[in-house]
Amino acid sequence: MKLGNMAIDRGPYSQACENNKNPILDILRTQTIEAGKVLEIGGGTGQHAVHFATQLSHLCWQSSDTAENIDVLTIRIGLARLSNLPPPISLDVNDELWNVSAVNYVFTANTLHIMSIESVKNFFCHAGEIIQPGGLVCVYGPCKYNQAYTSESNAQFDGWLKQRDPRSGIRDFEDLNLYAQRAELVLIEDHKMPANNQLLIWEKALPP
Repeated sequence: MKLGNMAIDRGPYSQACENNKNPILDILRTQTIEAGKVLEIGGGTGQHAVHFATQLSHLCWQSSDTAENIDVLTIRIGLARLSNLPPPISLDVNDELWNVSAVNYVFTANTLHIMSIESVKNFFCHAGEIIQPGGLVCVYGPCKYNQAYTSESNAQFDGWLKQRDPRSGIRDFEDLNLYAQRAELVLIEDHKMPANNQLLIWEKALPP
């Protein structure tokens, strides 16, 4: 039973998260083989965090969100009561320092097109700082290639985003990859996902 965007038995609810969690999980299973710690940026309703922590029990899934959204995220994570899913932390990608220890994986879904371009740059910069060599940065969401949309629906969505907030918008893959390279991250996979999204995976370069 749902009331607005609140499922009274499960906490806050997003249909998009429900639709994409299993396709994302299929790829994460192949990439997160080694036990370790994940930092999730922009945990939102917590549906991804709970699903992935349940299915990937060898990972400690540390979810985070901005201060104004942390209460919503806390609801579902608290209901889950999973030993590998600690309470979420407040984190803004624009913070000068991310108050987290080194992690093996960074994951974010449907956030980079909501952020300003400066925030996107800060995301990659800080992710590169906290992730251990050989660790992975995984980004799910829509993007453009050579400034071209992958679908007409994405073009319409981008227009809606920019009308709502001129600082937001679907990002160019080439720009994302450049910011990642500056953070010593190397692209290793680019997966085409349902609903005209991508799952991009970068690896932190090993020291020479």
